[in-house]
Amino acid sequence: MFGRRPDGTQVRDLSTLRRFMPFISPRRNESLVYFDSEIEVDAALRFLEERNATRPADRRMTLFHLFLRSLSRQFHERPHVNRFTKGGRLWQRHGVWVTFSAKQEIVDGAKLLTVKREFPRDESLDAMTDAVLDRLQRRRGGEEDSSDKEVKLALRMPPLLIRMALGALHLADYYGLLPRSMIEDDPMYTSVFVANLGSLGMDPGYHHLWEHGTCPAFAMLGRVRERADGSQVMPVRYTYDERIEDGLYAGITLAAVKDGVEHPEKLL
Repeated sequence: MFGRRPDGTQVRDLSTLRRFMPFISPRRNESLVYFDSEIEVDAALRFLEERNATRPADRRMTLFHLFLRSLSRQFHERPHVNRFTKGGRLWQRHGVWVTFSAKQEIVDGAKLLTVKREFPRDESLDAMTDAVLDRLQRRRGGEEDSSDKEVKLALRMPPLLIRMALGALHLADYYGLLPRSMIEDDPMYTSVFVANLGSLGMDPGYHHLWEHGTCPAFAMLGRVRERADGSQVMPVRYTYDERIEDGLYAGITLAAVKDGVEHPEKLL
């Protein structure tokens, strides 16, 4: 039903241009803005060394966890980036959800896994790290959610039926008729998608956004490298759907994400 969704509340106090943008650019990939960031990580690496001295060897906190913490905190603090477009309207998402990808094993050709979880505002850094590690361990151990099972079931059908089923699903989503359970298990209905290419020793690129779902932003982390002056930096590249808020608001938010990782004591 127009005006209601299980995963968001319609934003009504908008300028005329902002309200009209979903009709000017109806597709997410027509509305992309790209951001580059270099995060200085020397202080973060010292922080992690101290933090991990009291954590088990198989529960080590990493730069990736600090980034997730800083990113999710800014989605709480600056909620306009936690919006999405659907059905020609702008919605404020309920909760901050982050989806990230990981390899089943760190080998060429290994299965790619996706993990989606909600990041509560009042969660501590250590609790967040442990929850992320636990969820990833379960996924690597073969845990499946309902989204995995639905995709496997769909792939048993002929391609034409798959397209028809997806068309019906997208139509229901357009009118806000999808049940909460389907939305919460689908990794593409998320505040932001994060890929850590640094863990594979790779540099980041710019990732597209899927038309399926409601994901308005993608962050790609690259390998840490050393500058000429000896300092270490981690490159991050973002893809952002400008229909949810202007680039200035997003740029200020991403600068705060960078500041959080560079001053990790703030993340406590």
